[in-house]
Amino acid sequence: MPDVANMTPAPLVTDAELVAASLAGNRDAFGRIVERYQGLLCSLAYSATGNLSASEDVAQEAFLDAWRQLGALREPEKLRAWLCGILRHKVGRLRRSERQEPVRQAEGLEVAEEIPSADEPAAKLAMDKEEQALLWSELERVPELYREPLILYYREHRSIEHVAAALDLTEDAVKQRLARGRRILQERVLAFVERALSRSTPTAIFTLTVVASLPALMPPAKAAGLGAAAAVQGGVIAKSTGLAGLLAATSGTVSALLTLRTNLDQARTPRERRAVVKITVAFFFGALALLGAVLLLRSAAFRWPEASGIMAWIAQGVMLAFVVGWPVVLLRVMHAMRALRSAERARHPELFREARDQVRAAAGEYRSRWAPLGVPLVHIRYASPDAGQGPVVGWFAGGDRAYGLVFAWGGWAVAPFSIGATAIGIVAIGTLSIGVISLGTVAVGVAAVGCLATGVNAYGWLSALGWETAQGSGFALARIASLGPVALAQHANDPVARELLTDPHAARSQLIFVTLVSLVALLPIVFYSRAVRRRLGPQAKPAPPQSP
Repeated sequence: MPDVANMTPAPLVTDAELVAASLAGNRDAFGRIVERYQGLLCSLAYSATGNLSASEDVAQEAFLDAWRQLGALREPEKLRAWLCGILRHKVGRLRRSERQEPVRQAEGLEVAEEIPSADEPAAKLAMDKEEQALLWSELERVPELYREPLILYYREHRSIEHVAAALDLTEDAVKQRLARGRRILQERVLAFVERALSRSTPTAIFTLTVVASLPALMPPAKAAGLGAAAAVQGGVIAKSTGLAGLLAATSGTVSALLTLRTNLDQARTPRERRAVVKITVAFFFGALALLGAVLLLRSAAFRWPEASGIMAWIAQGVMLAFVVGWPVVLLRVMHAMRALRSAERARHPELFREARDQVRAAAGEYRSRWAPLGVPLVHIRYASPDAGQGPVVGWFAGGDRAYGLVFAWGGWAVAPFSIGATAIGIVAIGTLSIGVISLGTVAVGVAAVGCLATGVNAYGWLSALGWETAQGSGFALARIASLGPVALAQHANDPVARELLTDPHAARSQLIFVTLVSLVALLPIVFYSRAVRRRLGPQAKPAPPQSP
């Protein structure tokens, strides 16, 4: 039987420390978690159900589920939000089923009654049914947006700071919602509501009921097979995965900026320059809109857990539309730019008189003399191509459309190692990357890492869709195992998934690999940009005059 005195939370004990201790099987530590957040969860449940008994039942179920699933909490410092998510999910299920479920596998209150307590008897504190009905009849008229902070305020020592922290709001926002909630309530019942809510606050009996139920369950540390360090390791993996995806996407952003500069250096007419800017801006904000849409879906899934599955699949549909549409749009734009170059050459021949601006001029294209197997070792196109010009082909190739036997860089790049707006290869990096190992804003491959990733094994910052495994900081959907705030799989956030995916050494190796590849991948782009500026840019030296 737990010692009530030992369950008083120490001021300096953090959520992460309590989670680690609970994972090691310390039920007293979990009791402190219950004490710390029972008021919040019971208040949120009451705001949703309007029934004190049902709200405490739902809150107790939420705590018991949290005990079972504690090993799945990858960022212990976000314990409060995680508990609220479990509670909201249960409330959503309760609303859909239109029935109230009792606490499962819980021992009765008889166990708790044997423990000495300085609190007043529960019968004296509890409200009778008539009072509860009257209380809810008034609170029900207040929209949930204002009702939640109102209930929390009067049940949690009338502290605006506490309510703001609990609901992730600013203190000004809490004050505004409280003011609005009070106005909605009629003045004649406001005093009654305040008194009734104060008397409904859960006491130590609630804590003891939850803790008394824990012996019937397997300690989460044993179920997970990870020990107390699992909570900390989970946070490292989540951050590593997100950082790896962001780093890969950053590489693509830098590439896009350098591409804009090189295209402007190649442009010769105002019409070409305007087209370059418009296309670059459209592509940039198109990719940004994709990420924004999925980010909003992820936020909606966190806000409404009962609809998280629907949000997850909508996000996959958005990503699929991008994967199909992006290459089509890119190839059409490239075709239009080649046609524009030919049209501008015919309309403004005076702007293309220099030798460097002639079709297939030496300054606009480099093809090495050495050609193993009949393919140039290096083939790079610096100038904007005209209509009818084919792609660049070489062992090492660079240009608008580049096909390399070893390496390719360009708007459309295909090679074993490729970098581009659309990159296809064994190792591919780009806005859309398709390969065995793919890194980018949207990554598709056997092993895919990106902001949005899909593959056999996927690691995504916003979304990961994997045939076998998926892991990320947003949506994680897979056939076998997945880890993430919104996870769907045969094994989702359970011991099997953690055993397959929570390897901190692998996370570090992944991050190191992505960092090195992303930095090395920028080198040819930087050299290409400098070469274009030197050959075709404003500082390029004019060709010497021809002797008569």
